[in-house]
Amino acid sequence: QVQLVESGGGLVQAGGSVRLSCAASGLTCSTRAVGWVRQAPGKEREFVAAISWTGDSTSSADSVKGRFTISRDNAKNTVFLQMNSLKPDDTAVYYCAARAAWVGVTVSAAGYSYWGQGTQVTVSS
Repeated sequence: QVQLVESGGGLVQAGGSVRLSCAASGLTCSTRAVGWVRQAPGKEREFVAAISWTGDSTSSADSVKGRFTISRDNAKNTVFLQMNSLKPDDTAVYYCAARAAWVGVTVSAAGYSYWGQGTQVTVSS
């Protein structure tokens, strides 16, 4: 059974930092591109960042460039999202998602096959 479990969310003040983790089981993370997608109340899901299975290619949304960094530890089957200089507009449920094996990074939420349950990040002003 494939499981992606996010952790690390919570309440943080504007300007603060949070590090999200996505632990995978039931699939080999090292063969899959993994992304983070967020959804704010009343809004559609929004791509945040993604990383290739080798970790040498990343992509991120313009809204988070320079503030968020995606990384991975394939030995631990875990992907991270370091979020710095947080803004109230970053408030959302953050989902980890994995692609099918051996395909590249995508900025489209529809391109991900497996999803976690999400973790809430709330940024107060």
